Amino acid sequence: MDTLQNMRVFVRVVEAGSFTAAAQSLNSTTGAMSRAVSELEAHLRTRLLNRSTRRLALTTAGERYLKRSQQILADVDTAEEEASCAHERPAGALRMHSFASIGQHYVLPAISRYRALYPEVTVELTLSQRMPDLFEGSADVAVIGASTLPNSDLVSLPLGTTFSILCASPAYVRAHGAPQKPSDLAHHECLILHTPAFPAYEWVLDGPNGSEMMEVNGPVQVNIAESLIVAIREGMGIGMVPLYAAIAGLRDGTLVRVLPEYTLQKMNVYALYPSRKFVDAKTRTWVEFLRTHLPKVIARDEALLAEVGQMDATDDAVPVRAASIGGGDVAAH
Repeated sequence: MDTLQNMRVFVRVVEAGSFTAAAQSLNSTTGAMSRAVSELEAHLRTRLLNRSTRRLALTTAGERYLKRSQQILADVDTAEEEASCAHERPAGALRMHSFASIGQHYVLPAISRYRALYPEVTVELTLSQRMPDLFEGSADVAVIGASTLPNSDLVSLPLGTTFSILCASPAYVRAHGAPQKPSDLAHHECLILHTPAFPAYEWVLDGPNGSEMMEVNGPVQVNIAESLIVAIREGMGIGMVPLYAAIAGLRDGTLVRVLPEYTLQKMNVYALYPSRKFVDAKTRTWVEFLRTHLPKVIARDEALLAEVGQMDATDDAVPVRAASIGGGDVAAH
């Protein structure tokens, strides 16, 4: 028995005043209306309507049940309307997960711009170095970086490709010089960044001679790029920094790039979400926003890196720094 449907029939019969009128309004038959109310009474083990050939009358139990049924059906209709509107109008809480550095440099600024378009959406952002289980319902969307993705039932949307570079502090370069080729890293303090996407102790440098793999170790190991930058600025050694995290330090001169002909850890940025079916409006519009916004931001970072390098290559005001890194791909300010 469909209790909810029989409840609807009962309420409609009472409101219409007869089984026949209710049947006409619901495009059904008088017999079907009568059976639905009888099933409901049998289920409740109480009479709701006193029937005669001329009229229907609610019993005392029927009056109480009518009020409850009307409220329940109104709540159900409201819930269905809200759920349906969720697929049409972006509103409510959007739960996001992101790897920490990507979240800080890419996702949070994007959230600001997204909410300017959709102010009825609130955001719950969790930053972590772990991949969330989206099927558990802990998040609606995840933004992660990886070289490749394992096979899964998640929908993955590529948002762009970025990379890491090697950085040191000006003080470290003045004190220890800068490596001129990848093998020189064996004679330097290499700071280790642990991430979910790449091996921590193998640096694969892509440059003029193709890919060169170096095994590295060092006195300091961290799992967040921003913490690595602090260690670099303190002169502890050379670190591999994601481009998006390095740009600010390169521009203000607190970081210098070493081995500027090389990049490391080419990384794809993805948006992940559980299903293409019945994606609500806030998730759909957020993913669409990222698809158009993030490639522009990644391209901006690459342009800024080229600009910083060009400025330093022609800047005679920092001869020590330029000479020490063999071309001076560092900030001049």
